[in-house]
Amino acid sequence: MISNISCSTCIIKSSAAKALSPEQLNELGNNCVQIDFKKGDVIFKEGTFSVNITYLREGVVKLHTEGKASQILKITKGPKYLGIPTTFEEKINHYSATALEDSHICFIHTNIFKSFIEENKKFAYEIIVELCNSELELFQKCVNRTKNNVYGRLAHALLFFQEKIYESNSFHLPLSREELGNFINITRESVSRVLTELDTDKIIKIKGKQIEILNADALRKLSAV
Repeated sequence: MISNISCSTCIIKSSAAKALSPEQLNELGNNCVQIDFKKGDVIFKEGTFSVNITYLREGVVKLHTEGKASQILKITKGPKYLGIPTTFEEKINHYSATALEDSHICFIHTNIFKSFIEENKKFAYEIIVELCNSELELFQKCVNRTKNNVYGRLAHALLFFQEKIYESNSFHLPLSREELGNFINITRESVSRVLTELDTDKIIKIKGKQIEILNADALRKLSAV
C-alpha cells in the first residue's frame, strides 16, 4: 500500500527531521512516499540500484546478505534510517532489508536528503549521531561473536529482543531457529539445545515462538561467558 504523508504533522519524525524548518518539512513531504510492507516482504534487495533514503517509521526489519553464505547483519526496529552509507556512495545496495513484522517505510529522494545535510547543521549532526550509534552496535555484535560461547551469544540475543526490540519480558521471536543461529553464528541444533536447557532451568519459558524471560539476571550472567 502506497500513501502520501504530511511530514509536518507526522508524530514519528526522526531526530534529524525534527531539526528541519516548516519549509523544509513541506519539501520533505513533497519528496517522500510511504509504503506499507507485510511480514516477509523485501524492502530493498542486495545488488539493486538505490536512489532513495529508506526510513523505517514503524516495524521490525532484518538487514542481511543474499546467497548460499547469507548472513543476518542486523535486526532493527523503527524509527530508524536504513542503508544511508550505501545510498550516499556507491548507489548499489550491499545488503537486503526484509520486514520481520508489518512495517511502514518512508522512501525519501536522496537529492533532497543531501540538500538538508548541506543546509541544516542540526540535521547533519543528528544523521552523524545515528550513523555512529549504528556502527557501535555492529562493532559490539562482532565482539560478542568472537568472545562469547554459544550460551553467551544466545543470552545476548534474547536480551537484545527483550530490551531493544520489544521492551518486554514476553515476546514473539521473529526468527526461526535456523535464522537465530545465523544471526549469532551458531548452528540451528545448538540454538534448539540451549533454548531447551534455558527452559528446563526456568530462565526462560518457551511455547512455540513465544518467549518469556523469567530470570533476566541469569541471562545477563550467561551473556558474559
